[in-house]
Amino acid sequence: MNAVFRQFIESLEPSFQRLMRMDPVTVATLPRETPLSGIYLFSENERHLYVGRTNTIKKRLQNHCRPSSGHNSATFAFRLARQITGHTIATYTEHGSRSFLEKHPDFSHVFLQQKERVRNMDVRYVFEPDPMRQALLEMYVSVSLGTPHNDFDNH
Repeated sequence: MNAVFRQFIESLEPSFQRLMRMDPVTVATLPRETPLSGIYLFSENERHLYVGRTNTIKKRLQNHCRPSSGHNSATFAFRLARQITGHTIATYTEHGSRSFLEKHPDFSHVFLQQKERVRNMDVRYVFEPDPMRQALLEMYVSVSLGTPHNDFDNH
């Protein structure tokens, strides 16, 4: 294995342990001292559901659950709404597209409910300023915890 890559990989477990030791908060109770960049983890009833990465943790977490957030900002809630409504397969046509679903009354109601659900979930985060380590740590946490709402598929 490449020595530089090995260093990246070996540095992930301590960050993962810091993440898991964090006492969870909610988006509504984020402390002032929330770090700027890193990865975050949404959990519900001690089940880890989704991990993401960002350079603006507080803002990104708020975007996930703000009632006015759209499908590009509240991506986790959108995934949950897709699952609940059965619209799980992405379409690349006007009918059934993300923007179409977001405007459909039945889907938009569920989407709004899921943004509120995400707002009340437990959230943990860990500081990580380096974009390469963020990407690797996001995948490491997702694989380690088996987060069901992450995928790393290309679109």
